[in-house]
This record gives sequence, C-alpha cells and structure tokens, in this order.
Amino acid sequence: MRRAPLIVVVLLALAGPARAAYGPVDHPGPPLDVPAAKLAAALQCSPGVDHAARAPVLLVPGTGATADDNFSWNYEPAFNARGIPWCAVTFPSSGNNDIQVNGEYVVYAIRTMFARAGRRIAIAGHSQGGMVPRWALRWWPDTRPMVDDVVGFAGTNHGTTMAHADCPRGCIPANAQQASDSKFIAALNSAKETFSGISYTEVYSHTDEEVQPNADNTGTSSLHTGDGRITNVAIQDICPADTTEHLGIGTYDNVAYSLAMDALTHDRPADPARIPGSVCTQPLMPGVNPVTFPADGLHALIDVETSSGDTVTHEPPLACYVTASCPAAGAPLGARGGPAGCANARRLAFRLPRGACTRSGSCRPPAPAGGARRSAAIAPARGPSGGQRDSGLRRRDAEAEALFQVQRDGVGIVSVVADRQVLTRFEQEVAAPQAQHHRALHARRPDDRAVEDLAEVVEDEIAAVLGRLDHAGIPLGAERQPVRTIPGWRPP
Repeated sequence: MRRAPLIVVVLLALAGPARAAYGPVDHPGPPLDVPAAKLAAALQCSPGVDHAARAPVLLVPGTGATADDNFSWNYEPAFNARGIPWCAVTFPSSGNNDIQVNGEYVVYAIRTMFARAGRRIAIAGHSQGGMVPRWALRWWPDTRPMVDDVVGFAGTNHGTTMAHADCPRGCIPANAQQASDSKFIAALNSAKETFSGISYTEVYSHTDEEVQPNADNTGTSSLHTGDGRITNVAIQDICPADTTEHLGIGTYDNVAYSLAMDALTHDRPADPARIPGSVCTQPLMPGVNPVTFPADGLHALIDVETSSGDTVTHEPPLACYVTASCPAAGAPLGARGGPAGCANARRLAFRLPRGACTRSGSCRPPAPAGGARRSAAIAPARGPSGGQRDSGLRRRDAEAEALFQVQRDGVGIVSVVADRQVLTRFEQEVAAPQAQHHRALHARRPDDRAVEDLAEVVEDEIAAVLGRLDHAGIPLGAERQPVRTIPGWRPP
C-alpha cells in the first residue's frame, strides 16, 4: 500500500519592529504537551506525601543534573531524618534542553503533589531548578494556590552574564535561555516576579562562578516585584568567610540548608536573624555523609559536566502561550516554540522526496519509471483573496506539484512541528523574500540568493530532518495532517 508523504510544517514569524505583548498573569495556562506517562515517570516521591501531615517539598535539580545527582546524597536523607516528605523531578536530558518543556514537568509535579498531600506544598531548587518553578507559576496560574514556599539556591532568576542567548559556536538550549539577555528570561519576569500568598527565599553566593552578577541583592538571583513575600540573602550575610561556589550552594552548604529549613518551618520566608552563627563552624549540611562526601560530590560534578543535550546557536523560540495573542487556554499549542495559531504567523510546508526513508522504515515510494523527479517545485502562495501572489514562483514539474508553499511576506523560521530544533540553521540560511522581491532581505549574507534556490536549500536539510523526526518517533501520516509521536514510543 502506498504511504502518503509527510508534511513538515514550519512557522514563519512576520517581520515587525514591535515584540508581541506577554500574556496577562491571570490568563489560564495551556494544556501540557508532554505525555502524562512521561511526566509521571519523572517524579519520584518518598513515603508520607499522601495525606501529608506537613507540607511536602518538591526538589528541582539544576541544569545538567538529575534529581539523584542534585539531592540523593544531601537533601533527601536530611528530609527523611526530619520526617519531611518530598518528591524530586528529573527533566529530560538532565534539563539541558528547552526549559519551557521542563516547566511542564514542574506544573505536573505541583498539581500531583498538591492532590496527593491534600495541602499546599513547598519547592526547593538549585540553579535552573531555583528558577523554573517560577516559570510554572507565571504561566499556569492554577498552581499558585498550591504552593506555600519557593526556595531557590543560586537561582538564575534574571539569567547570568556567563551565558549568551546567541552562541554561534553552539551551546545547549538551556544555557542560551538562562543568559541574562535571553527572551526566555524577559518573559519569565514579565508583569511581576512573585505572586500573592507565596513566600520566596532566594539564597545566593558572592563567590558563585556560574550565576553572575550576585554581588548583592540587586543581582541576578534576587527578586523584587510582585505581591509575594521575599527574602534575598547571600550565604556571606550569615558567614562572611563562606566561599561556597555554585554547585555547593545547592548540594552541601550548611548556611543555604539552614536558610531553607528556616523558610520551610515558618509561615514567612527565611529570616537571616534566626540563623545562629554556629552554622558557620559546620560547612556540611545535615544529610551529607562526611566519609562519602568527596566521592558523592565528585560523582555529581562529573555527571553535570558530562551531561548532554541538543546543540543550538540561539535560544529556542518562546512558546505560543507566552504571548497575549495566543489562542485561549485549551486550544492546542501546535508547534512548540512559535505562535502556532496566533496572529501574524505564516507557514512553510515541504514534502519528502520520493524514496526518502527514516531509520524506522517509514518511506515515500520512489517515483514511477520514467517519472524521476527533476527538481523541487515551489507552488504559488495565495493572498487573502485567493489569488496567486507571484505566478513566477512555480516550476513546471508535475511530479513535485505543491512541493512547497511559502507565504513570502515573512522572515525568520522560528518553529518546527514535532522538533523545534530541526531546522534552526534556516534562520541564518533562508529568509523568505518580501512580496515583489526576488532577493533575500540582507545583501552579502548566506541567505542572499534567489527565491528559486529556496527549494534546493530545503532539500539539503532533508536528511537531517529525517534523522531528527525518526529520533523523535514521528511516523509518516496522511498528507497535510498534523504529525504526532508514536504512542508509547521511547528513544533508541
């Protein structure tokens, strides 16, 4: 039986001087894209969470770390010893990829723990883990009444100057998003940083080599706006000689632990005045085994430094729900990272060439004998009236009819169905020309080529597309139908 060709849809954002407005803080959150089974499998909990006698704590790890790396040798045993129930979440790829996806795991964890405990929960996180709960609280307002405390250890609340949103030599998505100049960080802090009824304790170190600047409470980890109750405190405010660096503040530092426990055992955020000076004489927090500490710390460091993720040259685009123009909650999000269904979007579609196959065996049959495809064909985009915008864009190739459909008044490919990173190189290599114009927008750049070359450029990328779709478990479906992952599929 002949299998229909796969259509991959890419969004093209319209050029324009103004950025889209951010969604209001009371806008209902979107449905979660991540399958429920994956969300559930990522959450591990101690006994005592169900019908909890005290607020359970959600532990959220930092970039490059699993929950075990970050908490199994410190906070988990410390909480067990004090009878504090907890759950810990592990993000895909150790949190190295799109933080917006990680935010969905936090949303699920908050809702699940609240339902199981029958009471509000607390959250404690390190680095990205100190920041990403705020993404969940910003864009899913139903989670706010479920949370009592947020404790961040070196949280990248305003990004860090040690990373860059654009990384031409390549970086993991999460690093680009945690740059101080990233669009992700701007969206995170839009409208307000904190919310009523929640206590925020932000702990940081002046000697943090990763999250900078943090010289005082105007630094990146500190919070200031909104209706929440806030304490911003450096470990050196308690122990001036403490030189704990980035990894240590969220894994073994006794001052950070003492501040966290003060917040978790009081109605308001941590109060530095309640922390005794005696904590300065014991550098390791309870729960850390002094005998195994060197090996435990080294193991965690190696795991973080050797963890991997996708390689990008700029941060992933913001999800649709971040913008005020996104459809109401409940509507499908469509392509992650771009305003699918939002105003001012354009689409580019391409069909796999005949004979192309993925490693899982999904193929488009070869052309019939004598009908070999000669070249790509670009179908004319149609304007609002249905008329052709430029009939000169069609190449005469019956076998490849409607191979491409390009709305040519948009620039900058920002999203791909099923895998938002598949065609990231297009942002540099391809720009859809303006109407009535046959050249790219910027002369003397890689995209300075005739629009007729667009098809060939896309075809050069098809091999990469096939590999990425296969890795993501995307089957070939009926023509012009949305692509979806195979139910129950797991990466090879």
